[in-house]
Amino acid sequence: MEGNSFRRSREVETRVLEKVGEVTTAIKSAKHVDQVICALHSLASLLFPLDSSLLSGILDQHYREEVLSIKAPSANERGDWWQEFYQGPGFSTLARILLLDVASDWLACFPLSARKYVYDIFFVNGPAAEVVQTLVPCLQQDGSYGIDVNAVHSNTERLVVLCLIENNGVLQIAGEFGISCQSEDSADDCHRRTLSRVAQLVASIPDKARLRAPTSLSSHSFFKQITIQLLSGAEERDSTLSDKATTFNKFEIDGTLLFTGEIFSRICRRGSSDVLLSEVVPRVLRHVRGFSLSSNDAALSDAFQSNPGSEVWLKLMQATKDPYAVERMSEQLLHQLAIECVSDTEAYWTLWLLFNQIFNHQMSIRSLFVDKFLLWKVFPVCCLRWILQFAIFEFPPDADPLSKDHDIQGFLDTVQRLAAVWSKKEFVQSTPMEQQAYVTAAVGLCLEKMSKEDLDKTKDVMHSILQGVSCRLESPTDLVRKMASCVAFMLSKVIDPTNPLYLDESCTGDTIDWEFGLTTPVKGTLSTSTFTEKDLKETKTSMTSVPKEDPNCKLKDGIDNNVKSRKKISEFKSIDPDEIIDPATLNYESVSDQDDDNASEDSDSSSDSLQPYDLSDDDNDLKIKFSQLVDVAGALRKSDDADGVERALDVVEKLVRASPDELTHVTSDLVRTLVQVRCSDLAVEGEEESAEEKRQRALVALLVTCPFESLDTLNKLLYSPNVDVSQRIMILDVMTEAAQELANSKVMKPKHQTRAIISTISETQPWFLPSSIGPPGAGTWKEVSETGTGTLLNWSNCYERELPSKSGQIKRGKTRRWSLKSENMQEGQVEWSQNKFPLYAAAFMLPAMQGFDKKMHGVDLLGRDFIVLGKLIHMLGICIKCASLHPEASAMAPALLDMLRSREVCHHEEAYVRRAVLFAASCVLVALHPSYIASALTEGNLELSNGLEWVRTWALHIADSDTDKECYMMAMSCLQLHAQMALQTSRALESSPEITIKTKGISLPSNPSKGTIKLPYLNAEY
Repeated sequence: MEGNSFRRSREVETRVLEKVGEVTTAIKSAKHVDQVICALHSLASLLFPLDSSLLSGILDQHYREEVLSIKAPSANERGDWWQEFYQGPGFSTLARILLLDVASDWLACFPLSARKYVYDIFFVNGPAAEVVQTLVPCLQQDGSYGIDVNAVHSNTERLVVLCLIENNGVLQIAGEFGISCQSEDSADDCHRRTLSRVAQLVASIPDKARLRAPTSLSSHSFFKQITIQLLSGAEERDSTLSDKATTFNKFEIDGTLLFTGEIFSRICRRGSSDVLLSEVVPRVLRHVRGFSLSSNDAALSDAFQSNPGSEVWLKLMQATKDPYAVERMSEQLLHQLAIECVSDTEAYWTLWLLFNQIFNHQMSIRSLFVDKFLLWKVFPVCCLRWILQFAIFEFPPDADPLSKDHDIQGFLDTVQRLAAVWSKKEFVQSTPMEQQAYVTAAVGLCLEKMSKEDLDKTKDVMHSILQGVSCRLESPTDLVRKMASCVAFMLSKVIDPTNPLYLDESCTGDTIDWEFGLTTPVKGTLSTSTFTEKDLKETKTSMTSVPKEDPNCKLKDGIDNNVKSRKKISEFKSIDPDEIIDPATLNYESVSDQDDDNASEDSDSSSDSLQPYDLSDDDNDLKIKFSQLVDVAGALRKSDDADGVERALDVVEKLVRASPDELTHVTSDLVRTLVQVRCSDLAVEGEEESAEEKRQRALVALLVTCPFESLDTLNKLLYSPNVDVSQRIMILDVMTEAAQELANSKVMKPKHQTRAIISTISETQPWFLPSSIGPPGAGTWKEVSETGTGTLLNWSNCYERELPSKSGQIKRGKTRRWSLKSENMQEGQVEWSQNKFPLYAAAFMLPAMQGFDKKMHGVDLLGRDFIVLGKLIHMLGICIKCASLHPEASAMAPALLDMLRSREVCHHEEAYVRRAVLFAASCVLVALHPSYIASALTEGNLELSNGLEWVRTWALHIADSDTDKECYMMAMSCLQLHAQMALQTSRALESSPEITIKTKGISLPSNPSKGTIKLPYLNAEY
């Protein structure tokens, strides 16, 4: 019996090959399109149930009779022919002729019905897997065979759309593999290789399609369509298993799901996991919401597993063998659930339905959720809650953890691992801020689920958390310190819920915002670690000027009494210029006026004559008014007299800016005293910042009025072991403010009027004209007639001329003032801006750069005191910028670049220091004049050229490898400044005469790695 069937199969195969050969020969020898149609019809009628009358109307009489005369075979014979044709070499042979020769030469002449019934039918009615393996390679067919490549590609793309999208060809392929391999165990290697090859071909169609291909073959549209096919087919198949709900094996995966998982893996590999999950998530949520989620955990899990509709979701991730695809699908699933704003319960059961099987049986998936998703990835906080609920807590959000026998040891091990990573100093220094906030939220959310007993069971969770809190409280970044305070607050609640620890005002209440404002940043907030002049001006009050009040502003309810008692303009007294005035009375003038106004208000408002007098003002009269800087310094040294220190701080700035004769003699002592005074200990509670501001303004005034004497003392105190970190930071801030004030100083210069040095006694004009003497710019005299006198006779001549406007005179409608003018500027004087800082640049910078790398008692800038190092580098950057385009900047730049290039500085482990280095390097690029750089290059100054080249290479390194986002942005800005500087230098070199280099006999350095400045988008190097 088997021999007869085999013999019969061989006979049918021979007849099929003979028929394919006849059709091929007929097509190649055809002279008319009807001959091609008849040849294809003769084979199609043997394979498909075709109605020949459908073609009779499009053929000539001779060919029509030939088509109608063909006898159709029986159904069994047609089935044998179809099987042998597609499983043997017949289909591949004919398909090559159809896709290349016929498509190139004849298909354009086919009527639509002929193309449908004798051409497309070979691909549409064939097995989809075989058709795909034949069609897809032709999408990239070349023109080596003398064919019309465009026609071949266009026809192949049309067939792909027809077979795979319009006729659900991908679903047919999945069904074919489901029949060929009923289970994962029975699927042999041959079937698996075929399945993988077909999935690869299907997923590669968007990559191989042309740019002018139909939009349905674009990656987004194509992957969306085949995903819908596979998911709809799987859900429809599960709905037919209602009668077999208790018989399916949850560990058995058939060929359909294997092919589906392979397709999904290929889609994820091509970066379209978002397209895939946009179709998966709504279907899974619809299935999850079909159950009563209020049931207990065990009952609901049993309900999911026993429901036939859950089979595809329970086995989908198990059928996806690619670990990378599983990871990408997991990430995208969490993001899609966050976009859908699902509840915590719905998210938990969605994760349970998709990942429960592989999470319990595959260590790689468990490691993905427990390790990678908690320590290496960054998700929204809601996704973090779902990950912890599913993978760590392992019970639904609405379940009682005490009533569930969950793995408490696994939970404690995870907390131990999170706390160990979170506590490391290297994690704070080298991890991006978003990831730090994410891990901090994971630690905090785990602490929310812990009890005091659970904490006692851990080995050293408390020690790790305390270490991490201590490390973060030392950070200069507010956000990092806020993370420490939130975790400390949660730890204190675990230890003693009735006595929580508040380290930050943000930790008020029982709930904490674990997003820390990173997802919705407040517009206008400034980071404490960003080194820009704008931030410095916005975060600190001006130390050189007092804001003026608008005399016309209207007072509103609730305004401070000090503003109400402002002295009116009409009450100012005229002062005799020859009168001798005590400088101290200038400082107390406003205070006494304020007291008088308050007294008058009290007397007016008081209607009771028997009310006792307020004698509190007598204390002010008995207090000493400081008028000498020596007395001020003595009062500041009396730490037991808080009132005296406060009064001394009130007057010291104005006394210093008055520049008395004693200033140069007491500057050093006064500077040292101001640095060492403790404003926080002596000031009234709540006014510490005001006292600190007065001290800093006084130090700035001393630096501006007596720079050398003040800097000599400050530079000694900067590295002195007798000052603390806050005092060092204050010294650097004061030096920064003073440098900016010196750079922006204004001076008054007299306005000189140009007059003729030699004047002539006799004038050349007629005697009867008025004299030409007058202000500069006056016009010539012109005679005018007096028509308004009413007389006909004119006994005198009238002349007039135009005179220039006086200084300050405004002509309405014509004159406009385009600049601001000081109100107290005397007439005849001009306000000039003069940069006084370059004279003192060396005194500001050189002593400060000498001892930064020395580790002494209480001084460790490269290690513990990295904040002081960052402030120092920022101050040096401001100084070099204040000396921009001056010779002093060119002299200071090599020394500053040499300091920045030191490995301990530029590769510092703290991002705070690296940001300061980038800021200072950018200031150097701005400060140097292009002509100086050009002359340095021509003269062979390798020190400067190597330093500038280092700035470029180091900024590139930071932009490529630094984990801090602000460092990356500042590095890109630095590279842009370097490119602009190189462009200006190249222009300066091109404009300089060539003889300059030749006469000096100095050539450019031969080593290309030294002394070069690379210009972007240019092939030249200078």
